[in-house]
Amino acid sequence: MVCVAALVAHGATAQSEDELAKQVANPISSLISVPLQLNYDEGLGPNDDGGRVQLNVQPVIPAPISKDWNMISRTIVPIVYQSGVFPGEGSQLGVGDVLQSLFFSPKAPTESGWLWGIGPALSVPLASDDLLGTGKWSAGPTAIAVKQTDSGWTYGALINQIWSLAGDGDRPDVSSMFLQPFLAKAIGKGRTVTLSIESSYDWKAGQWNVPVNLSYSKVGKIGNQRVSYAGGVRYFADAPDNGPEWGVRFVLTLLYPKH
Repeated sequence: MVCVAALVAHGATAQSEDELAKQVANPISSLISVPLQLNYDEGLGPNDDGGRVQLNVQPVIPAPISKDWNMISRTIVPIVYQSGVFPGEGSQLGVGDVLQSLFFSPKAPTESGWLWGIGPALSVPLASDDLLGTGKWSAGPTAIAVKQTDSGWTYGALINQIWSLAGDGDRPDVSSMFLQPFLAKAIGKGRTVTLSIESSYDWKAGQWNVPVNLSYSKVGKIGNQRVSYAGGVRYFADAPDNGPEWGVRFVLTLLYPKH
């Protein structure tokens, strides 16, 4: 009987981990989470010898606003250290511009199983160094569409487009598009393999930046705190002349499931 109870408890835990992993893979799920995403990119600067370490603090907070609709708040606060990126400027350490997005999303999926959300995105010029930000208030629309299948697949895309509205008149204007298609496969026991392309296009400079990310994640615990661990590699299929060539990513996500 003890063995049977242990197996049942293990099965319940695994099922819970799988459900959490499914919610983690869905950017507009009802799960409150705080991803701490650490990126290291190599090969920046005119001599390809610069590097950047960037920690993105990304709280995602969904909230019901009516019987049928949710509002999902997604904030990205970058903390950056970079060296050798700008000739003669040495290194920089500080906070970059903060991106705040709101998605208004129906609670029920469409007949074909899609979840979607749409809303505004706002870039706030909070960079502590001119070389870490744009110096501009920028805003525009953002949208996301996600579908999850019974066989463990999650796929969809996120897009936003922002234009500068105000800010330092001596800094260049901003017109930037971000497009992120993603594909994830749950492989059981809270584990997921994800492929995503975080492409951005600078309309003013006419330049693409296209990192392709491949990662593996696992839901677990630190004490009583539910978490998701992830690690992966990133290859830049296209980048500006002084952009990176490759990088790595590690993510620790704090999870706050509903009880």
